[in-house]
Amino acid sequence: MLSDIEISRQTSLIPIGQIAAVMGLSPQHYRCYGNTRAKIAINAAANRPKQGKLVVVTAVTPTPFGEGKTVTSIGLTQALHQLGHKVCACLRQPSMGPVFGIKGGAAGGGYSQVVPMEELNLHLTGDIHSVSSAHNLAAAAIDARLHHEQRLGVEEFTRQSGLAALNIDAERIVWNRVMDHNDRALRSIRVGMGVNNGPERDCSFDITAASELMAVLALSRNLVDMRARIGRLLLAFNMAGQPITAEDLGVAGAMAAVLREAIEPTLMQTINGAPCLIHAGPFANIAHGNSSIIADDIALRTSDIVVTEGGFGSDMGFEKFCNIKTRASGNTPDCAVLVVTLKALKSHAGIDAEEIKHPNLAALKQGFVNLQWHIANVKQYGVPVVVAINHFPEDTDAELRWLQQQVLASGANAVAISEAFAKGAKGATVLAGQVLACLTKPRQFKPLYRTEDGLLHNLQVLAERGYGAAGIELSEQAQRELKQIIALGGNQLPLCMAKTQMSISHDAKLKGAPSGFVLPINSLKLNAGAGFVTVFAGSIMTMPGLGITPGYLKLDINARGEIIGF
Repeated sequence: MLSDIEISRQTSLIPIGQIAAVMGLSPQHYRCYGNTRAKIAINAAANRPKQGKLVVVTAVTPTPFGEGKTVTSIGLTQALHQLGHKVCACLRQPSMGPVFGIKGGAAGGGYSQVVPMEELNLHLTGDIHSVSSAHNLAAAAIDARLHHEQRLGVEEFTRQSGLAALNIDAERIVWNRVMDHNDRALRSIRVGMGVNNGPERDCSFDITAASELMAVLALSRNLVDMRARIGRLLLAFNMAGQPITAEDLGVAGAMAAVLREAIEPTLMQTINGAPCLIHAGPFANIAHGNSSIIADDIALRTSDIVVTEGGFGSDMGFEKFCNIKTRASGNTPDCAVLVVTLKALKSHAGIDAEEIKHPNLAALKQGFVNLQWHIANVKQYGVPVVVAINHFPEDTDAELRWLQQQVLASGANAVAISEAFAKGAKGATVLAGQVLACLTKPRQFKPLYRTEDGLLHNLQVLAERGYGAAGIELSEQAQRELKQIIALGGNQLPLCMAKTQMSISHDAKLKGAPSGFVLPINSLKLNAGAGFVTVFAGSIMTMPGLGITPGYLKLDINARGEIIGF
């Protein structure tokens, strides 16, 4: 079989204007970036009703072998398109951290891809860089204000600048810097060193996908909403313990200006010409892990079916879709697709990696508890669920039959084997049929908790019902932060759990369907602009590092200037 990038290059691309026309968009609604990409105006479909059904693709707990959630999302979109349905996919923009690190690109794979894959994976239309620039503008503004107020003194600063002094507490600046790369050396740094560069203080970098500004981009309804959210960003505290926002610092307007074009989704296409909107890229283990509500809104007004996905397993991106994104957008899922592989379930049984490919019904039965947990997790939100078994060449018919029977016995509405990677649209036709049938079923969507019940109560609910914990344990730091967040008016915000993606629990070593554990809450962070409280459970890094054989080692360009190695 050809490599992903070879398949992408052999695709006969449709001019992007024609893809826009399929969605009913005229040239005044978009700006082309060549023939393959276009920025869509956020009001492009504002005068149309929301007519589309929303399908959210999620998965079992991730394993090192890859479950194929994006391949399934794109394959399903291609199959629905080929069957004659008006469909659009809505996906996140890949961060270059994973692209150059372990995970690689996020364009799908095989014959189920967004194309051209290299354009999607590298820069695209620059939205992530815009987020980095706007975020770091705020960071620079904080340090500059701190420097000048301390250098001149309050009265002289006010006289020269005409601005009221903010009296920033250098020890309580909560806005880090960001960049769109994995770089562990920047997790803990010291800034302001040297003459006239201070004051010195400890600082750090996060990856841009972890920036609250990325979450703001993903959750904003329009420019006015985004500008208001940016103004509410909590940057620091003053010497009296009062919050300092981006509005207080006077930097919110400039940040919004930097993001003026980034708020527009980017239109691309799948291998068979189905539309795909790419927008925003928050990680699901750190942030809320879903593409933008603006992209969803445009797609729901221009298409009959919209396929989107939440990052990692249903305990991560899907949970946050239901408890965070739906509250911001008002768009609730009509159907969920839960992706699984035989290899993933055997991995959750803890067998040796070399044995994963071989038939092992005993291991499959043991690891099935993980899928069973995720089926129940999705169904508790009142959403019909179709399990998609992503097929690999070494899968045996006997194991596939057993798994399909068990899936239906465990309460899933339907199950289908997907061969989207190897066969594209044709390989996902059966899955598409099951999804179409599920979209006719009644649903009674309900979030997991009511925000009006307060943070502490909802933390307990989320831990027990969302992750299977027996309870929670707040560190002394988390207890102090909880009191502060409540005092700042954040007691009725939704929760964004930051934890390992490799287990339903907080501990990556706990495979299968762990239960009875106590979820440790290390710290809490108010994201007043995004509109949620991040809960840090266990050890979680907001700046990944590169491994010993990172993905960038494979990337290069050939004599024709083409990118190779994806």
